[in-house]
Amino acid sequence: MSEGKSHLLTRRLASAWVSSVISISLVLLLVGVGSLLLVNAGKFSRYIKENMNVTVLLRQDVNENQALAFQSELDRSPYIKSSTYISKEQGIKEMSELLGADFLDVFSSAPIPISLDLTLNGEYVVSDSLDVLKANLTGSPLVDSVTYQENLVDAMNQNLTKISLILGTFILMLLFLSFVLINNTIRLNVYARRFTIHTMKMVGATRNFIRRPFMGQAFVQALFSSLIACAGVVGLLFFLKAQLPPFYDVFPLERVLTVLGIVLASGLAICLASTWVTVGRMVGLDRSELFY
Repeated sequence: MSEGKSHLLTRRLASAWVSSVISISLVLLLVGVGSLLLVNAGKFSRYIKENMNVTVLLRQDVNENQALAFQSELDRSPYIKSSTYISKEQGIKEMSELLGADFLDVFSSAPIPISLDLTLNGEYVVSDSLDVLKANLTGSPLVDSVTYQENLVDAMNQNLTKISLILGTFILMLLFLSFVLINNTIRLNVYARRFTIHTMKMVGATRNFIRRPFMGQAFVQALFSSLIACAGVVGLLFFLKAQLPPFYDVFPLERVLTVLGIVLASGLAICLASTWVTVGRMVGLDRSELFY
């Protein structure tokens, strides 16, 4: 009979331990996802900005050699990330796909000039820098016009600032909720063993001696939970790589490792701190208080 009770107790403790690990892992996974977004917010913002094109239409009389030389000159500029040369033939083909094959019938000669599509380095995608860039480009005798979505630039920068503030607030709230949830889970685990703690205290065990096994268990539990959460973050990144490759490129390896470090440190710090405080409180309870 005693063996059966012992076996049942072991199963219950194991089930409680696994449930706690899963609960803490899910909370830490949210921390990891939030941290991943936060530490890469600047890079994500830069990625969006660098996907906006500035189109430079050259004059009709500009030939291919002149255009390529002008492109090489622009590529050496600090504000240009990359440029794409679009020949007259390619331009006509793209317009035909957009407007129909017979759109040129209304013109006596092909109206499509050579053009360049420019992508800028992210720090230059602001209204003031774009105004200066446009003035410099239109000052060239080879350039007919420069076009980009001016309203989109202002709206994009304003929205990215708002998103960063909202994301930062969300992460702070998430960290607070994570601490509360993990702390409650640890407290419930320790509370379930309050009579064991009281018995140890009655036979003369010191506060630190009582804490020691609980701290060891908390360390193992936090380590397992953190590793599961880290595996979840890595799994999410592999999903992004398979389904949304451009977004995957936003997350460099060094920042991913930083996020995994944050998850591991958060799990260990919260679990160990909660266990330390909770066991200390349990040791200080009188026997009559153990039943409430």
